[in-house]
Amino acid sequence: MLPISAGLDGASPLHSLPSPTQNAGVSAPASLPHEVEAALWRGDQLGGPVAEVLPTGFATLDVELPGGGWPCGSLTEVLVRQFSIVELRLLSHAIAQQTSAGRSVALVGPPLAPHAPGLRHEGIDERQLVWIDVETPRDRLWATEQLVKGGSFGAVIAWLPLVRAEQIRRLQVLASRCKGPVFLCRPEVVAQDASAAPLRVLVRVDTDWQIAVDVLKRKGVPLEQTLHLTSMPGGLSKIMTPRLRYPSRLMPIEPSHVVVSPAVAAVRQRPEFAESSEP
Repeated sequence: MLPISAGLDGASPLHSLPSPTQNAGVSAPASLPHEVEAALWRGDQLGGPVAEVLPTGFATLDVELPGGGWPCGSLTEVLVRQFSIVELRLLSHAIAQQTSAGRSVALVGPPLAPHAPGLRHEGIDERQLVWIDVETPRDRLWATEQLVKGGSFGAVIAWLPLVRAEQIRRLQVLASRCKGPVFLCRPEVVAQDASAAPLRVLVRVDTDWQIAVDVLKRKGVPLEQTLHLTSMPGGLSKIMTPRLRYPSRLMPIEPSHVVVSPAVAAVRQRPEFAESSEP
Protein backbone atom coordinates (compact mmCIF):
# COMPACT_ATOMS: atom_id res chain seq x y z
CA MET A 1 0.00 0.00 0.00
CA LEU A 2 1.33 3.39 -0.93
CA PRO A 3 1.77 5.90 1.89
CA ILE A 4 -0.54 8.88 2.01
CA SER A 5 1.38 11.86 0.81
CA ALA A 6 0.77 15.55 1.26
CA GLY A 7 -1.37 17.44 -1.19
CA LEU A 8 -0.11 19.23 -4.22
CA ASP A 9 0.14 22.48 -2.34
CA GLY A 10 2.07 20.93 0.47
CA ALA A 11 -0.89 20.68 2.84
CA SER A 12 -1.03 18.18 5.71
CA PRO A 13 -1.84 14.51 5.02
CA LEU A 14 -5.49 13.45 5.01
CA HIS A 15 -5.23 11.62 8.32
CA SER A 16 -4.27 14.88 10.03
CA LEU A 17 -7.42 16.73 8.94
CA PRO A 18 -9.94 17.56 11.71
CA SER A 19 -12.91 15.21 12.08
CA PRO A 20 -16.50 16.38 11.46
CA THR A 21 -17.09 16.50 15.22
CA GLN A 22 -14.15 18.89 15.55
CA ASN A 23 -15.55 21.04 12.76
CA ALA A 24 -18.83 21.30 14.66
CA GLY A 25 -17.06 23.12 17.42
CA VAL A 26 -15.82 25.86 15.13
CA SER A 27 -17.64 29.13 15.69
CA ALA A 28 -20.55 29.74 13.31
CA PRO A 29 -20.22 32.49 10.72
CA ALA A 30 -21.86 35.84 11.19
CA SER A 31 -25.63 36.09 10.59
CA LEU A 32 -26.85 36.58 7.07
CA PRO A 33 -28.16 39.93 5.82
CA HIS A 34 -31.83 40.53 6.46
CA GLU A 35 -32.73 40.35 2.77
CA VAL A 36 -31.08 36.95 2.41
CA GLU A 37 -32.52 35.65 5.67
CA ALA A 38 -36.02 36.68 4.59
CA ALA A 39 -35.65 34.79 1.32
CA LEU A 40 -34.66 31.54 3.05
CA TRP A 41 -37.31 29.09 4.15
CA ARG A 42 -36.92 25.96 6.27
CA GLY A 43 -39.37 23.22 5.40
CA ASP A 44 -40.47 22.60 9.00
CA GLN A 45 -41.51 26.22 9.52
CA LEU A 46 -44.25 28.47 8.20
CA GLY A 47 -42.69 30.49 5.42
CA GLY A 48 -42.41 34.24 5.46
CA PRO A 49 -43.06 36.20 2.26
CA VAL A 50 -40.43 38.41 0.72
CA ALA A 51 -43.10 40.82 -0.55
CA GLU A 52 -45.88 42.54 1.39
CA VAL A 53 -49.09 40.88 2.50
CA LEU A 54 -52.69 42.05 2.73
CA PRO A 55 -54.69 41.05 5.84
CA THR A 56 -57.60 38.73 5.06
CA GLY A 57 -59.94 40.22 7.66
CA PHE A 58 -60.06 36.89 9.52
CA ALA A 59 -57.58 36.68 12.39
CA THR A 60 -57.77 32.87 12.48
CA LEU A 61 -56.83 32.66 8.80
CA ASP A 62 -54.06 35.27 9.02
CA VAL A 63 -52.26 33.17 11.64
CA GLU A 64 -52.11 30.22 9.24
CA LEU A 65 -50.86 32.14 6.19
CA PRO A 66 -47.18 32.96 5.61
CA GLY A 67 -46.61 36.55 6.65
CA GLY A 68 -50.11 36.87 8.08
CA GLY A 69 -52.23 37.59 5.01
CA TRP A 70 -52.72 37.36 1.25
CA PRO A 71 -49.35 37.60 -0.52
CA CYS A 72 -48.89 40.58 -2.84
CA GLY A 73 -47.10 40.07 -6.12
CA SER A 74 -48.09 36.40 -6.11
CA LEU A 75 -50.88 34.03 -7.13
CA THR A 76 -53.51 32.70 -4.74
CA GLU A 77 -55.97 30.06 -5.92
CA VAL A 78 -59.46 30.10 -4.40
CA LEU A 79 -61.23 26.81 -5.12
CA VAL A 80 -65.01 26.71 -4.78
CA ARG A 81 -67.77 24.22 -5.47
CA GLN A 82 -69.97 26.75 -7.25
CA PHE A 83 -68.94 30.18 -8.48
CA SER A 84 -70.36 33.44 -7.05
CA ILE A 85 -71.53 31.82 -3.81
CA VAL A 86 -68.68 32.15 -1.35
CA GLU A 87 -65.49 33.49 -2.94
CA LEU A 88 -66.35 37.18 -2.53
CA ARG A 89 -67.29 36.57 1.11
CA LEU A 90 -63.72 35.44 1.62
CA LEU A 91 -62.10 38.23 -0.39
CA SER A 92 -64.40 41.16 0.44
CA HIS A 93 -62.19 42.52 3.23
CA ALA A 94 -59.12 42.61 0.98
CA ILE A 95 -61.11 44.32 -1.78
CA ALA A 96 -62.45 46.88 0.69
CA GLN A 97 -58.92 47.70 1.89
CA GLN A 98 -57.66 48.36 -1.61
CA THR A 99 -60.63 50.40 -2.81
CA SER A 100 -60.71 52.52 0.35
CA ALA A 101 -57.06 53.35 -0.28
CA GLY A 102 -57.92 54.55 -3.79
CA ARG A 103 -56.53 51.48 -5.58
CA SER A 104 -58.48 49.84 -8.40
CA VAL A 105 -59.52 46.20 -8.25
CA ALA A 106 -60.17 44.25 -11.44
CA LEU A 107 -62.84 41.54 -11.68
CA VAL A 108 -62.27 39.34 -14.72
CA GLY A 109 -65.26 37.33 -15.90
CA PRO A 110 -67.35 37.06 -12.71
CA PRO A 111 -70.30 34.66 -13.19
CA LEU A 112 -72.77 37.35 -12.15
CA ALA A 113 -72.75 41.10 -12.56
CA PRO A 114 -71.34 42.88 -9.46
CA HIS A 115 -74.13 44.14 -7.19
CA ALA A 116 -73.20 47.68 -6.15
CA PRO A 117 -75.51 47.98 -3.08
CA GLY A 118 -74.26 44.68 -1.69
CA LEU A 119 -70.65 45.71 -2.25
CA ARG A 120 -71.20 48.96 -0.37
CA HIS A 121 -72.47 46.97 2.63
CA GLU A 122 -69.07 45.26 2.70
CA GLY A 123 -67.24 48.60 2.72
CA ILE A 124 -66.22 48.35 -0.94
CA ASP A 125 -66.08 51.49 -3.05
CA GLU A 126 -67.65 50.31 -6.31
CA ARG A 127 -66.16 53.28 -8.14
CA GLN A 128 -62.74 51.61 -7.83
CA LEU A 129 -63.93 48.32 -9.36
CA VAL A 130 -63.16 47.48 -12.98
CA TRP A 131 -65.48 44.79 -14.37
CA ILE A 132 -64.05 42.91 -17.36
CA ASP A 133 -67.01 41.14 -18.99
CA VAL A 134 -65.51 38.16 -20.85
CA GLU A 135 -66.87 34.66 -21.34
CA THR A 136 -64.62 32.35 -23.35
CA PRO A 137 -61.62 30.70 -21.61
CA ARG A 138 -59.26 32.29 -24.12
CA ASP A 139 -60.57 35.81 -23.48
CA ARG A 140 -60.55 35.29 -19.72
CA LEU A 141 -56.92 34.20 -19.77
CA TRP A 142 -55.81 36.96 -22.14
CA ALA A 143 -57.50 39.69 -20.09
CA THR A 144 -56.01 38.31 -16.88
CA GLU A 145 -52.50 38.20 -18.33
CA GLN A 146 -52.72 41.79 -19.56
CA LEU A 147 -53.93 43.09 -16.20
CA VAL A 148 -51.31 41.16 -14.25
CA LYS A 149 -48.58 42.15 -16.67
CA GLY A 150 -49.52 45.83 -16.32
CA GLY A 151 -49.13 45.61 -12.53
CA SER A 152 -51.09 48.78 -11.82
CA PHE A 153 -54.08 47.28 -9.99
CA GLY A 154 -54.41 46.93 -6.25
CA ALA A 155 -55.77 43.42 -6.78
CA VAL A 156 -56.85 41.20 -9.67
CA ILE A 157 -59.59 38.58 -9.24
CA ALA A 158 -60.13 36.29 -12.21
CA TRP A 159 -62.60 33.43 -12.65
CA LEU A 160 -60.80 30.79 -14.69
CA PRO A 161 -62.79 27.55 -14.84
CA LEU A 162 -60.59 26.19 -17.66
CA VAL A 163 -56.86 26.88 -17.47
CA ARG A 164 -53.80 24.68 -17.96
CA ALA A 165 -50.89 24.18 -15.57
CA GLU A 166 -48.38 25.94 -17.82
CA GLN A 167 -50.70 28.96 -18.09
CA ILE A 168 -50.88 29.22 -14.30
CA ARG A 169 -47.10 29.01 -14.18
CA ARG A 170 -46.88 31.93 -16.60
CA LEU A 171 -49.32 33.96 -14.49
CA GLN A 172 -47.24 33.29 -11.39
CA VAL A 173 -44.17 34.70 -13.14
CA LEU A 174 -46.10 37.77 -14.30
CA ALA A 175 -47.66 38.30 -10.85
CA SER A 176 -44.34 39.55 -9.47
CA ARG A 177 -45.04 42.82 -11.29
CA CYS A 178 -48.31 43.38 -9.41
CA LYS A 179 -48.50 45.67 -6.40
CA GLY A 180 -51.30 43.64 -4.83
CA PRO A 181 -52.48 40.03 -4.72
CA VAL A 182 -53.74 38.07 -7.72
CA PHE A 183 -56.61 35.65 -7.06
CA LEU A 184 -57.64 32.87 -9.43
CA CYS A 185 -61.11 31.46 -8.71
CA ARG A 186 -61.22 27.86 -9.93
CA PRO A 187 -63.58 24.88 -9.45
CA GLU A 188 -63.14 22.53 -6.51
CA VAL A 189 -62.53 19.53 -8.78
CA VAL A 190 -58.98 20.76 -9.59
CA ALA A 191 -57.87 20.48 -5.95
CA GLN A 192 -55.78 17.39 -6.74
CA ASP A 193 -54.11 18.94 -9.81
CA ALA A 194 -50.62 20.38 -9.68
CA SER A 195 -50.39 24.16 -9.62
CA ALA A 196 -47.60 26.75 -9.56
CA ALA A 197 -49.63 28.99 -7.23
CA PRO A 198 -47.76 29.25 -3.89
CA LEU A 199 -51.05 29.47 -1.95
CA ARG A 200 -54.22 27.44 -2.55
CA VAL A 201 -57.37 27.50 -0.40
CA LEU A 202 -60.62 25.57 -0.67
CA VAL A 203 -63.71 27.49 0.48
CA ARG A 204 -67.17 26.09 1.23
CA VAL A 205 -70.37 27.40 2.78
CA ASP A 206 -70.69 26.35 6.42
CA THR A 207 -73.50 26.54 8.99
CA ASP A 208 -74.45 29.57 11.07
CA TRP A 209 -73.18 32.16 8.58
CA GLN A 210 -69.72 30.69 8.49
CA ILE A 211 -67.39 29.64 5.71
CA ALA A 212 -65.11 26.61 5.92
CA VAL A 213 -61.57 27.14 4.60
CA ASP A 214 -59.00 24.42 3.94
CA VAL A 215 -55.45 25.60 3.20
CA LEU A 216 -54.43 23.04 0.58
CA LYS A 217 -51.03 24.52 -0.16
CA ARG A 218 -48.86 27.08 1.58
CA LYS A 219 -45.19 27.79 2.13
CA GLY A 220 -44.69 25.69 5.22
CA VAL A 221 -45.93 22.60 6.98
CA PRO A 222 -49.36 21.35 5.82
CA LEU A 223 -52.47 22.51 7.68
CA GLU A 224 -54.58 19.47 8.54
CA GLN A 225 -57.53 21.20 10.20
CA THR A 226 -60.40 23.09 8.62
CA LEU A 227 -60.88 26.73 9.60
CA HIS A 228 -64.42 27.89 10.32
CA LEU A 229 -64.70 31.64 9.81
CA THR A 230 -67.69 33.82 10.63
CA SER A 231 -68.73 35.69 7.49
CA MET A 232 -72.18 37.19 7.53
CA PRO A 233 -73.06 39.46 4.59
CA GLY A 234 -72.85 43.09 5.61
CA GLY A 235 -76.43 43.86 4.62
CA LEU A 236 -77.77 41.20 6.98
CA SER A 237 -75.56 41.78 10.00
CA LYS A 238 -77.40 44.98 10.93
CA ILE A 239 -80.90 43.48 10.83
CA MET A 240 -80.25 39.89 11.94
CA THR A 241 -81.80 38.94 15.28
CA PRO A 242 -79.75 36.91 17.80
CA ARG A 243 -82.01 33.91 17.16
CA LEU A 244 -81.41 33.93 13.43
CA ARG A 245 -77.65 34.28 13.79
CA TYR A 246 -77.53 30.54 14.57
CA PRO A 247 -79.87 28.78 12.12
CA SER A 248 -78.57 25.35 13.14
CA ARG A 249 -80.15 25.79 16.57
CA LEU A 250 -83.63 26.22 15.11
CA MET A 251 -84.75 22.58 15.40
CA PRO A 252 -88.27 21.80 14.18
CA ILE A 253 -90.42 20.41 17.00
CA GLU A 254 -93.51 18.35 16.25
CA PRO A 255 -96.50 19.79 18.11
CA SER A 256 -98.07 17.50 20.69
CA HIS A 257 -101.56 18.07 19.26
CA VAL A 258 -100.70 16.66 15.83
CA VAL A 259 -103.20 13.98 14.84
CA VAL A 260 -101.72 10.93 13.10
CA SER A 261 -104.01 9.37 10.54
CA PRO A 262 -104.97 5.69 11.00
CA ALA A 263 -103.10 4.75 7.82
CA VAL A 264 -99.83 6.25 9.06
CA ALA A 265 -100.31 4.62 12.48
CA ALA A 266 -100.81 1.22 10.84
CA VAL A 267 -97.59 1.59 8.84
CA ARG A 268 -95.61 2.50 11.93
CA GLN A 269 -96.86 -0.65 13.69
CA ARG A 270 -95.57 -3.01 10.98
CA PRO A 271 -92.71 -5.27 12.16
CA GLU A 272 -90.30 -4.22 9.41
CA PHE A 273 -90.88 -0.54 10.19
CA ALA A 274 -90.37 -1.14 13.91
CA GLU A 275 -87.06 -2.95 13.30
CA SER A 276 -85.71 -0.22 11.04
CA SER A 277 -86.59 2.47 13.56
CA GLU A 278 -84.54 0.90 16.35
CA PRO A 279 -81.16 2.53 17.07
